[in-house]
Amino acid sequence: MIDFSFTDEQELFREAIKEWLEKNLPMERVRENDENHELPMDIVKGLGDLGLLCMTLPEEHGGVGADWVTTTIAAEELGYADISVALPVFFLVQASWGYVVDKFASDAVRDSCLRKAAKGESFIGIGVTEPGGGSDVAAFKTTFTRGDGHWILNGEKTYISGTAECQEMGGGYFVTGYNDRSKGHRGMTAVYLPLDLPGVEVTKRFDNYGRMAISTGGFKMTDVEVPDEYQLGETGRGFYLTMEGFDAARVLVSASCVGAAQRAMEIGMDYIKERQAFGQPLAKYQGIQFDLADMAAHHEAIKTIIYKTAWMMDQKYQHGTYTPLEVSKYLSMCKYLAPHHALDVFRRTMLWMGAYGYTKECPLEMGIRGIMSYCIGAEGAANIQKIVIARETLGRDWTKTR
Repeated sequence: MIDFSFTDEQELFREAIKEWLEKNLPMERVRENDENHELPMDIVKGLGDLGLLCMTLPEEHGGVGADWVTTTIAAEELGYADISVALPVFFLVQASWGYVVDKFASDAVRDSCLRKAAKGESFIGIGVTEPGGGSDVAAFKTTFTRGDGHWILNGEKTYISGTAECQEMGGGYFVTGYNDRSKGHRGMTAVYLPLDLPGVEVTKRFDNYGRMAISTGGFKMTDVEVPDEYQLGETGRGFYLTMEGFDAARVLVSASCVGAAQRAMEIGMDYIKERQAFGQPLAKYQGIQFDLADMAAHHEAIKTIIYKTAWMMDQKYQHGTYTPLEVSKYLSMCKYLAPHHALDVFRRTMLWMGAYGYTKECPLEMGIRGIMSYCIGAEGAANIQKIVIARETLGRDWTKTR
């Protein structure tokens, strides 16, 4: 018999997060953060005190050793509280990419960044996308050249989350590049790159459409010497580490989208119960009810596959029950479905509200701006998810493109 229930500990965990967020991050403060383009450090430090930052790391490395189902609960609740998804972005890049960095890192990296990041005193992020593109990782131009006891990095990364926060707090990024381009994706290596190393130049902060409270920027690397102790995993395995990081992030992105969509539906339902038209509340009109029914059905189906996928990740990492590619298929399903569902929920509920829904007095516009980033890309574009799903469903022999 399949058991769809959470453990008592997970239910208490959800309640504790929800209570803390209701007190410390009400919608008024989400709006304030969005308008100020700033993620307050008291909120970041609070997440660290709760054990939510880098929570997937083992206790001996500064985390709490959380499993992926529990971490997904946290992502969902953060999305519910901050519908602009700025705080969820800050959380998930560290829970996912921090996990991959820690898994392949030396103690030097853990001492330099990860233990501090878990306390909200440093930042660990993902620096993969380049000016020439993001989805085609194997086409990146960043180079790794051997020096005496270090790698010499040259290249540029762009559309990177958290660059301003990383400058303020200290920390760095998971970065990949080519050490041997002749080997294709097997010639890529990964390192932890402290953002304050000589030769690293942080470029402009982009004026984004949404997620205003967390920065998006980039950095250039000119003859940056990264010590060997900051290398992640084996030489030539950088591509595979990158794919593992994307996979870990996708389930958390999806959960934060579902959390935000849930909040949007609740805000919408409160409105249609109060708003009168032609002598009765909007909620009594079947056209509105059918709209809600459609959203609610999709919501529950997508939420179920997200938590199934988080469970599969736990089975993969803890017991080896599933292969990485088996789980990747489901992770891509989550990442393909959840952001577009959330965007649709925000769009529909804003339409219920008429002119009010088009104003900044209505909080939903923050959500539609933030969720759009997940539809466009942010841990994998929609068509990339379709490629993965088709490849793992139909078989690789039928989906080769070159």
